[in-house]
Amino acid sequence: MAAARREFAVLLGEFRRTAVLVPLDEAGDLWSAEQNGVRWICAFSDGEALARFALARGDAGREWTYQTVLGARLLDAIVPLLPGPAGAALDAGSTDGGMLFPPVAGIVPDVVAVDLGGTQ
Repeated sequence: MAAARREFAVLLGEFRRTAVLVPLDEAGDLWSAEQNGVRWICAFSDGEALARFALARGDAGREWTYQTVLGARLLDAIVPLLPGPAGAALDAGSTDGGMLFPPVAGIVPDVVAVDLGGTQ
């Protein structure tokens, strides 16, 4: 368990320091999806990961507009602006399943961390 926690901490640190691609929806907002009451902002490590996502959705033929956002900004500044619990999903639709950064303490600001009672 300790090794898994360390591995996740390393992945979280890399995500926070990395600029990721976040596609925009039809309204020009950051692409997100809701599952089980949590809003997940979809982020991609590179254009190939975004292309795999588009293909999996059956939307490979359309142009995908995106913003480049630092992972830390996504978690620290954007997640708190969303109504209700929110986190980030990295490389959704990838063959390895991607990575989820849930709305819990140590990942998002304490004020919106669901395990600390933050729900906004």
